[in-house]
Amino acid sequence: MHRHEILGPWVRRFLLEHIVGERNLSANTQRSYRDTLAMLLPFLSAQTGRPLDRLEVIDLSAPCVRLFLAHLEQQRRVSVTTRNQRLAAIRSLARFVAERSPQHVAWYSDVKTVPFKKTIRNLICYLEKSEVEALLAIPDRTTIAGRRNHALLLFLYNSGARASEAAGLCIADLDLAPTATPSVRILGKGMKERRCPLWKKTATELAQLVEGRSPRERVFLNRCGQPLTRFGIYNLLKVFVERAGKRTPSLLTKRVSPHILRHSTATHLLRAGVDLNTIRSWLGHVSLDTTQVYAEMDLEMKARALEKCDTMEFKKQTVASGEPLMDFLRAI
Repeated sequence: MHRHEILGPWVRRFLLEHIVGERNLSANTQRSYRDTLAMLLPFLSAQTGRPLDRLEVIDLSAPCVRLFLAHLEQQRRVSVTTRNQRLAAIRSLARFVAERSPQHVAWYSDVKTVPFKKTIRNLICYLEKSEVEALLAIPDRTTIAGRRNHALLLFLYNSGARASEAAGLCIADLDLAPTATPSVRILGKGMKERRCPLWKKTATELAQLVEGRSPRERVFLNRCGQPLTRFGIYNLLKVFVERAGKRTPSLLTKRVSPHILRHSTATHLLRAGVDLNTIRSWLGHVSLDTTQVYAEMDLEMKARALEKCDTMEFKKQTVASGEPLMDFLRAI
């Protein structure tokens, strides 16, 4: 009888108990899992002919998962990377069910046979120092908004912070005491905390920006006095790139985002001789393998190494109806 368990209650438990309560994943990851299920459930309902609220766990079969992934690639035109992210969310849900319901272990094993697709790793895009300087020259620092924008750009480049990390930064996270080395406490993915040193120039501009304000306030506010969102930061950067691109056309050939500034920070630190483990800690990477990619992609460093080699000698719950479940997913 366990074979006919309704899927809806498991979805609720998965999102609330597991993703939020047990794993404490970042808000962005929670939204990604939610969005996957919000697309998957109506698709399963259409494929099986069952009302969404009557979908059973076994309706989420390996063939249906394959059809769903094909639908994403062919109809929604998602990338292979996004397709694999959706599959990871489905696998995680299936594993959650199987760990708590032994009757579904065989079902989970079947779902797990759906493979991830290999992806081609693109070279990481980053900005040259001249391009970063061109961006920093755009804000009009004679205005309040311009001083905030310049401080924001400088902070992103200095810290390598993600847009969400900059948006969530509070004044209390800054240590700008004149007697200490200026630094910032950043709360990153998975609630992992890291400290990042600040250049004197960055610290000076941040100190001016937050002077006289409550430690509980966010550092970066919009013109209405509300915290900037990560989308607001993306939009500001887009405007800066368009303006700076008139004098530095190379900027217009790159898809510049806050994450590209983050890549630029890592690349420039590497070129300055900072070791990979320090850069890993600086950016908040869990694994050194993630940071290693910057060493692999820096063609200038490879070229310098090649020149050196050239001169060396050779050496060797129950759901009442379908609509509330979708409301639940949208509300998270």
